[in-house]
Amino acid sequence: MSAGTFQNGRIYMDANATTPLLPEVVEAMRPYWTEQFGNASSIHLDGQTARTAIDRARETLAEFFNCHDAEVVFNSGGTEGDNTALFGLLHPGDHLITTSIEHSAVLQAAKKLERFGVTTTFVAPQPSGLIEPMDILRAIRPETRLISVMLANNETGVVQPVAEIGKIAADTGAFFHIDAVQGAGKVKFDVRKWGAHLVSISGHKVHGPKGVGAMFVRKGTPVDALIVGGSHERRRRAGTENVPGIVGLAKAIEIAMHSVEDGTMTRLAGLRDKLEAGVLALPGTGLNGALVDGKAAPRVANTTNIWFDNLEGEGLVIALDLKGIAVSGGSACHSGATEPSHVLMAMGLNKHRAGASLRFSLLKSVTEAQVDRVLAVLPEAVQNLRALAPVSAGTLA
Repeated sequence: MSAGTFQNGRIYMDANATTPLLPEVVEAMRPYWTEQFGNASSIHLDGQTARTAIDRARETLAEFFNCHDAEVVFNSGGTEGDNTALFGLLHPGDHLITTSIEHSAVLQAAKKLERFGVTTTFVAPQPSGLIEPMDILRAIRPETRLISVMLANNETGVVQPVAEIGKIAADTGAFFHIDAVQGAGKVKFDVRKWGAHLVSISGHKVHGPKGVGAMFVRKGTPVDALIVGGSHERRRRAGTENVPGIVGLAKAIEIAMHSVEDGTMTRLAGLRDKLEAGVLALPGTGLNGALVDGKAAPRVANTTNIWFDNLEGEGLVIALDLKGIAVSGGSACHSGATEPSHVLMAMGLNKHRAGASLRFSLLKSVTEAQVDRVLAVLPEAVQNLRALAPVSAGTLA
């Protein structure tokens, strides 16, 4: 079964939550579960075979980040990477600048650090979802040690001006961390151009395995290890390496690098735009973010986020699921939460409209027929829910 093909004709449009393993990734990982199962810290042949696999994977990730091999650290994923950046760099008395639309792995870490004497400034986005670099500059203090800004927002897909923010960090002497989990495989990476000291990615967002990720850690960045014990990863992340996961991550990243260059993103953006236009043709709908002075803000190619007046977003997610279509009301990390999206509310939506918004995030394997199917099913689902909802539900009133 290839990625994006699901049993019973289901259509999956929640790629920002997770993605299926590509067959090539499964095949690359397979030997390291069985025949080549050695511990990469062992000096015998079995261990050195595993070590060689990790070394090759590190080379692939270094090419992806545009960094030296020694600046790549393998870990368990984006949450660990984000936590490492904040807990590993910040100390009592330090000041952190981040944004109010970050992933909870950054926001919750920042809140916990406040209990230990680290102060935080949360910069709000423009209504478009973009962070204004000058707002970052205005937040700088003498004690500012770290700036942490995501590359692409997981809910709106809006791509932030990280190179401009990186220059601000360089000019003011602050360290700069980028949560790049949602940008991996969708935009070209260049940690040097961005001026980053730390960058986090996760395997399962790029058709790789869950539970594995990687960080770029610029040489000389004094980040303390979050997990200690052995001398693994040059003492930057202890624990026996997940060799199959690391091999799978590297294979997924290798494929992702090609998809950024070979026209896949252009095709994907075209199908996203077709879906978006069809949904916005329905009355009482609108696009969340992505417009700056009437012009489109940069977004990753696969994501759109749309509000629907006079219904509850959760109800529409369930209605579409019953029709075999998987979409999301926001971040998968907040599934089951009753509160509306913190991202959309930070952009200026009230709780009703934020709670009546859906995220459509397409797999690279999406077809035009699947888009057409969603556009055929959606109007009836919206109409049925609106007939049941109070008039004020999901409006700005």
